[in-house]
Amino acid sequence: MLVGPIVQPVSTTTDSDMRPGPLVAASEPPEVSIVIPGLNESQSLAELARRVHVALEPLGSYELIFVDDGSTDDSWQRIVALHEENPNVRGVCLRRNFGKAMALTAGFRVARAPVLVMMDADLQDDPDELPRFLDKIREGFDVVVGWKVKRKDPLNRRLLSRFFNGTVSWLTNVELHDMNCGFKALRREVIETVPIYGDLFRFIAALASAQGFRITEIPITHHSRQFGRSRYGLERVLRGTFDLISVLFLIRYARSPMHLFGMVGLLLGCGGTLINIYLSVLWFGGHGIGSRPLLMLGVLMTIIGVQFASLGLLGEFLAYQGQKRGYRDTLPVRERVGF
Repeated sequence: MLVGPIVQPVSTTTDSDMRPGPLVAASEPPEVSIVIPGLNESQSLAELARRVHVALEPLGSYELIFVDDGSTDDSWQRIVALHEENPNVRGVCLRRNFGKAMALTAGFRVARAPVLVMMDADLQDDPDELPRFLDKIREGFDVVVGWKVKRKDPLNRRLLSRFFNGTVSWLTNVELHDMNCGFKALRREVIETVPIYGDLFRFIAALASAQGFRITEIPITHHSRQFGRSRYGLERVLRGTFDLISVLFLIRYARSPMHLFGMVGLLLGCGGTLINIYLSVLWFGGHGIGSRPLLMLGVLMTIIGVQFASLGLLGEFLAYQGQKRGYRDTLPVRERVGF
């Protein structure tokens, strides 16, 4: 086995909302689950399934979960056919295109293994690298991130990616060369601890590191896209920037929002108070201050400072309530002995 105790599988019925079902009797869970979301990638699915089987079949049991994220081609028919040929292949079909985060979540919900691997469906990620990811998991790491040393992408994408990864690494203090790489291996505990709503799946490593999980990376082979088209563009860059701001807040201030909002409120409030004291001294000295723009600035800074402080207090209250409800479940304990 790759890791410790096996997590009981959940029902894999076709519940439309993908909520975990009751525990059911099932065959022995596989040692690793490969979750591959895809949109209109039907041309690559058969070859990808074959190469994953070649890479993992000698190592033990596995399951390959394709998630059809609302494709308009014959991707789902291909997945059904692959399942009939190989029972290790399973599939989930979403009603429409919800995005990669939702597709990954749908795959992780039905995955049964204690080790989860996420990779893209376009054959740019090399399945031959899978044993190396699993070796790192055996060494005790919780998250293993691929590092595309020699990227086979257009120059503009390579430059943007290098700038983005460098910025994220610097701001989050997580030293990874390719934070945004879609080829990752994770222990199930990471997915159960770190939510990946929106586009936060790109920052799983940073969020997991903030929770105390062990992170590492391995250099991997990257191939040119053979089928389909890339969906990387300016919109994705902008979304990534906004998500980075969210991640920084979640890492640094999710448990203590008063440290952020209170500091901003304190600075604004103190600045406004000093301005108002200065104007008050002038007023008592017989100088008119009613027409001075500085008066409006002082009052505005004071009001906004109080609002930020109030927002911090409200955030602290919500954080406290959340921590109180899930206190026992959210403790970042790695191991126990004597229990």
